[in-house]
Amino acid sequence: MKTISEFVLVLYFIFEYAYSQDFGQISQQNQDFGYDGNTGPDFWGQMYNHECSNGKLQSPIDIEEKDVTIVHYSPIIFQNFDTPLETIKLQNNGHTVVFSIVNGTFPLVYGGPLKSAYNFSQLHFHWGRTDDEGSENQINNHSFPLELHMVFYKADYENFKASVDHPDGLIVLSFLYEKSDEDNENYSAFTENLPAIQEVGSTVEIDDFVSLDSFSTTDRYEYFLYTGSLTTPPCSEAVTWIEFRKTISLSHKQIQKFRLISGTNGILDHNFRPIQPLHDRTIYLNLPEN
Repeated sequence: MKTISEFVLVLYFIFEYAYSQDFGQISQQNQDFGYDGNTGPDFWGQMYNHECSNGKLQSPIDIEEKDVTIVHYSPIIFQNFDTPLETIKLQNNGHTVVFSIVNGTFPLVYGGPLKSAYNFSQLHFHWGRTDDEGSENQINNHSFPLELHMVFYKADYENFKASVDHPDGLIVLSFLYEKSDEDNENYSAFTENLPAIQEVGSTVEIDDFVSLDSFSTTDRYEYFLYTGSLTTPPCSEAVTWIEFRKTISLSHKQIQKFRLISGTNGILDHNFRPIQPLHDRTIYLNLPEN
């Protein structure tokens, strides 16, 4: 007969496998990835997909503005971004804070450089130990303290899992943060609930949440565009990255709450992948024609 501890351990691995199936993170060694030591980024290629170590379109990257190609696309349509969300769920999945929509109108994006419509899947964050690091993508070799990734999957495919197998499967809208002296009131309900999900696997729901316009920024005219990958295993090269130039402001106190989250290997005070080689990729900068 199995002991209670053995039963709990079995349940844990069942949960981890189910989570991995949903988000494409399937370890060949039944070992979860991390950001340090023998589960850190240098070992992801061995633990998961060799694309993590051998891929030619890996993310994140350093965006050097002097090397970009200027383009002028028609506006991207951010449908339902201006609609307040009825209920959202925050989850600590051991690697980040995941924000998903429980009730409300789901956003989608199309137009501009996008040849199809893309449905909202989830958004999550990456941060560092100090206010001088934390973002995954960099601009002119400059790191930001926090980065938001809004993940969208192609509407032609069934869901996120089905989309990661296609080079045009995913769009990530990326927003960078800067530290300010004042709290961002649009983030009050969000950051005040982060202590409720400090432990791995914990969740909390928030009703009557702000719109994605308020949570990000409506100044989305200037953005960098490049072809890349997921920044976590299996590092699938299925992502078109849209990195907005306009930053979002949060106070040090608000940013600090991310650094108190627990991860699978202790306190998750940083969760950003190192910069990956650009190889022969072109980075575009979209600017309004006028």
